[in-house]
Amino acid sequence: MMMQFTGMTQSSLVDSPLFGHSFVDDAMRDIFNYRAYIARCVEVEVALARAEAKQGVIPQEAADGIANAAANHEFDLARLKHETEIVGYPILPIVEQLAAHAGDAGRYLHWGATTQDIMDCATILQMRDGLALIERQLDETMAALAHLARTYRDTAMAGRTHLQHALPITFGYKAAVWLSSLKRHSERLAQLKPRLLVVQFSGASGTLASLGDHGLAVQAGLAGELGLGVPEITWHSSRDGVTEAVQLMALICGSLGKIAVDISIMMTTELGEVAEPFEKHRGASSTMPQKRNPISCELMIAAAKMVRQHAGLMLDAMAHDFERATGPWHLEWSAIPESFALTSGALAQAIFMLGGLEVYPAQMRQNLGVSRGLIVAEAVMMALAPFAGRQTSHDLVYAACRMAVEKDISLYDALAQDGEITRHLGPQDLQHLTDPENYLGSAGKMVDRVLSGTH
Repeated sequence: MMMQFTGMTQSSLVDSPLFGHSFVDDAMRDIFNYRAYIARCVEVEVALARAEAKQGVIPQEAADGIANAAANHEFDLARLKHETEIVGYPILPIVEQLAAHAGDAGRYLHWGATTQDIMDCATILQMRDGLALIERQLDETMAALAHLARTYRDTAMAGRTHLQHALPITFGYKAAVWLSSLKRHSERLAQLKPRLLVVQFSGASGTLASLGDHGLAVQAGLAGELGLGVPEITWHSSRDGVTEAVQLMALICGSLGKIAVDISIMMTTELGEVAEPFEKHRGASSTMPQKRNPISCELMIAAAKMVRQHAGLMLDAMAHDFERATGPWHLEWSAIPESFALTSGALAQAIFMLGGLEVYPAQMRQNLGVSRGLIVAEAVMMALAPFAGRQTSHDLVYAACRMAVEKDISLYDALAQDGEITRHLGPQDLQHLTDPENYLGSAGKMVDRVLSGTH
């Protein structure tokens, strides 16, 4: 029997009625969907007419007529789709429908502009809204991480390198490390805005020749109408700004992917140190009733890999030929909206997961003690070094560690059997040194430093 889904049935993952909501935040979908794009293109055309009327390039009545037509026109989407397939771009079909609805004012629609002017400006407007959403989501994610860092500032757990016990850390320290990368991304986002959010209006080859002496004034006026900055020179064939934005999306997703990898491993049955928020049947298996899979982590990891691909695609798209590219520009039509969509979706998953993360300090403590003191062998070595020298101390403690492993005893018991060690470190010293919670270094102070200025 054929199942019928209502609504959109696209083959793309991000638009799938089955998987799309898991990967893409609905608010970002509203910003980048095709209807929103058409509306942004029309917004640019109206703003251009207003800017040109203010400079006396077109009559004010024409600008008013264009604005009125835009406010009341309902596009024939079937015709728009068909004509876009023929032309290759949607602007001429949009202009033809809108001009016909605008009557005599339609003669002045798209005056002095070229297709890419309108499309680039529409994309920049979408990206501006997209960045605002990403910024809000980043703030929410950072708030959740700050809460974890503050709450578990002194909760000791095993630090792991190469998937092996290394030295003790705290869970608050781990959360603060995650937080620190997102704080840097927040800074990058703020720094990106003035480079990215600039108008793109330059005419056929970028010189604004069709507007004569009015070109730069109209460009500045259009920027003012749209609330965008004015570039120092045409950028329609120099795509570093939009490319930088997608690289930022990849960086954000990369950091979220790191968090997701850590949490998914910490959720393994053998570790059991944290768990994603409980929701009935979330992460359930169709055949194993006991399963509680790290679903948000999996979605975040997948998003990181997909956005990374788009980041590479954007770097390829920078190689535009001469003053108008034959193909590279089209890569952006996929890479930009999908990168923003996937990044927003990954942040939504992070907000859900981190905001309700279940943390198990008792299990962290149990895992910390599984090596029976071996995790703080460095602490003993450093305490012994002033007496025996660093290398000799290393060799002595190394031998004690081997004995502890071979005889299945604690590090303390192995150390206590070595007279060269006990000659300098008594039982009380060794007890203190082999307690992992006594060897946390500056972890707490580092957490405080990260939290400084973070709500």
